[in-house]
Amino acid sequence: MIMGVDIETYSSVDLVKTGTRPYTEAPDFAILLISYKVDDQPTRIIDLTGGAGATITLLPVETADLPAGDLDEFLCLLSDPGVIKTAYNAAFERTCLARYFDRPMPPEQWQCTMVQAATMGLPGTLAQVGAALGLEKQKMEEGKDLIRYFCKPTKDGTRRLPGDAPEKWERFKQYNVRDVDVETDIRERLSRWPRPQVELDAWALDQRINDRGVRLDAALVDQALKLDAEYSSRLMGEARELTGLQNPNSDAQLKTWLGAHGVLADSLDKESIPALLDAAPDDTTRRALQLRQELGKTSVKKYEAMERGICRDGRVHNLLQFYGAGRTGRWAGRLVQVQNLPQNKLPDLETARDLVRNGEFDLLELAYGSPPFVLSQLIRTAFIPSEGCRFIVCDYSAIEARVLAWLAGEKWVLDEFYGDGLIYEATAAMMFHVPKEDIKKGGPRADLRSKGKVATLACGYQGSTGALIQMGALKSGIPEEELQGIVKRWRKANQNIVRFWYDVEAAAIQAVQGRPSTLDHGIHFECEAGYLFITLPSGRRLAYYKPELRMEPKFEKMGLTYLGIGQNKQFTRQKSYGGKLVENITQATARDCLRDAMTALDEAGYHIVFHVHDEVIVDMPEGEGSLADMQAIMGRPLPWAPGLPLRAAGFECKFYMKD
Repeated sequence: MIMGVDIETYSSVDLVKTGTRPYTEAPDFAILLISYKVDDQPTRIIDLTGGAGATITLLPVETADLPAGDLDEFLCLLSDPGVIKTAYNAAFERTCLARYFDRPMPPEQWQCTMVQAATMGLPGTLAQVGAALGLEKQKMEEGKDLIRYFCKPTKDGTRRLPGDAPEKWERFKQYNVRDVDVETDIRERLSRWPRPQVELDAWALDQRINDRGVRLDAALVDQALKLDAEYSSRLMGEARELTGLQNPNSDAQLKTWLGAHGVLADSLDKESIPALLDAAPDDTTRRALQLRQELGKTSVKKYEAMERGICRDGRVHNLLQFYGAGRTGRWAGRLVQVQNLPQNKLPDLETARDLVRNGEFDLLELAYGSPPFVLSQLIRTAFIPSEGCRFIVCDYSAIEARVLAWLAGEKWVLDEFYGDGLIYEATAAMMFHVPKEDIKKGGPRADLRSKGKVATLACGYQGSTGALIQMGALKSGIPEEELQGIVKRWRKANQNIVRFWYDVEAAAIQAVQGRPSTLDHGIHFECEAGYLFITLPSGRRLAYYKPELRMEPKFEKMGLTYLGIGQNKQFTRQKSYGGKLVENITQATARDCLRDAMTALDEAGYHIVFHVHDEVIVDMPEGEGSLADMQAIMGRPLPWAPGLPLRAAGFECKFYMKD
């Protein structure tokens, strides 16, 4: 039995800014409407605003009157482990229903239609998916206005009730019913390609991780925000006094002031400030620019997100989005965005952390200089273990380089990973025909390591000089005139990877032309019912919706295109090529390695609180678990990836950090 569910809710807390858990913890949180559909039965609706068990009279939806639901029946179905519950973004329904009715909501009993759509290469919202699939029933366009009216407080903090606008309320009920109908149609349309059990299990694990959350050091977060406010206020005061401007942080005001002092500024972004400082004619102008530069560094958005997201249990939840990267299936970050946390490079991190936490701001500035730099370094450390526990952090070493070499059969790279794993040194040695020992730290050609590193990071997916620059080649001191030579050297040293790009592109094009094919490791390409599918070694499939071959005038050949999310999150036709497809395959395979590792860690009793890229953070009581055991689990050979050399490294810590 399958039950599709959609709910409409009210809370004075901003869902987008805080996430679902704080949203449901608001004292005024309430579920207003519940629509549900069991198998092929008509969709039914429960109006909870009239009291528990209230029934309603519906306006006609299209041509038929829909029956009112029964709350007792719904709760019985909700609690029945034999009933599969589905919703579009099921994590929201799960969390809200569990909170409102105060009952467990095991994720194993739920399936997410949004994830199902993402696995098929479809866009992110219910409306977009319905439109992409050309469903007969579409999401009602006025939904956003109705949600704004009934589900959010007014500007003066009051709440609009159904009786304030009865006609709108009846329309809102229709909207709620329609969402279930659209979700059901999407689920049924995509049921031709069921998600494998291992992926359903992975989603359930993801939900348990998000439910568990991770503890925050509230004192550190609070003091970090106080320090930033004090420092910013001091800088603004000095800038106002120096320039006489009402708002010296205004681009327009400061540009005018600078012009009057002999400095013409087209832009005041962080990239432009250094050149303007060099051109400053006097100390006053130079100091004004320095203040502007420093004010630009005082962003504490992640601390603010932590403050908004912390829950009654002292933890922040729902930091991860399952299948957040729709092309590969990798996780994405939410709220605090743990996937792009600044690295910490302070040698005495704990001391700096203690100074901020204790509010010793003068001493901190005296010891470390600029507070914004210190606060950036300390963001990771705001995540702390539970009482009586410690973090064990374990990370796959160079996972993408390992997977790419394995997929392409680049034997010398695999041999290096089976050995000491010094891939940057080994790459430089192959590129420049120098003994690897000479390139190690302290060796006579240690300068070549930076070239081997940037080439490894930039060239694997058919990247050229632009990719090298993006990966920091120029910043690391490599002259621009050498970049093309580095690309050529890397490609000559990695001929199997280069060949893999073209083999993958040819196989994808052949599949679109109606000729399925299979490469090494079972990578299979075929088209079916408007999708290009690429089967990974793990058995999971990547989907490209409505593939077409279109002429590429620049290269005078046919190129692969498909419908996908592009700029501005629009679902439009995208181009792809060998290197990009290889990037998708490689990152997706690395993701599946992480998926299986987390499953094994969970089964072994490790409490995962979040993960960042290829790094897993567990929260374990003192005396339980070990780094060595985690490394062994993550380094186990995978049955679907024979010969893939996996290796993990890590450390234990009393607050999250980058080793």
